[in-house]
Amino acid sequence: MAKQVIRAALDYETLPDPPGEEFYRLRAACFVSIKKDGELRGCIGTLEPAEQDLGQEIIRNAQSAAFGDPRFPAVTSEEFYHLFFSVDVLGSPEAVAAKDELDCKNYGVIVSHEYRRGVLLPDLEEVEDVDHQLGIACQKAGIVPSEEYAVQRFTVTRLHENRS
Repeated sequence: MAKQVIRAALDYETLPDPPGEEFYRLRAACFVSIKKDGELRGCIGTLEPAEQDLGQEIIRNAQSAAFGDPRFPAVTSEEFYHLFFSVDVLGSPEAVAAKDELDCKNYGVIVSHEYRRGVLLPDLEEVEDVDHQLGIACQKAGIVPSEEYAVQRFTVTRLHENRS
């Protein structure tokens, strides 16, 4: 669905409606990730649902990942057929009391200190272990690892889409 949304947006067409399946009517947060040649090309998501249902959440985050991720230029029509899309539907975050409750393959993490917050999805190729996962999340949040910070974990349901 994320792929269809971006194709329609690039072609200046009406965006597709979400499929009618019950899954897309759930109220859930998600991240949409776009990769090109195995490298991240855009990734935007929500930790709490911002839309009425998952279908609308995917539409919102797909557009943001393709055209609004400040780390990358907007996706173009010329590169569209070289892109891979995935959607991670987030489970509810839960507080973590000890590092041994984490597993970088099975849980994403949210780190927070005061108003700063960083998120990292689970099962990323470049993440070697929990310390690495927490370090990246802290870096994203601007948290110095020596600072005391809260940790939450969450599961995801990852939906992969084939090459465009």
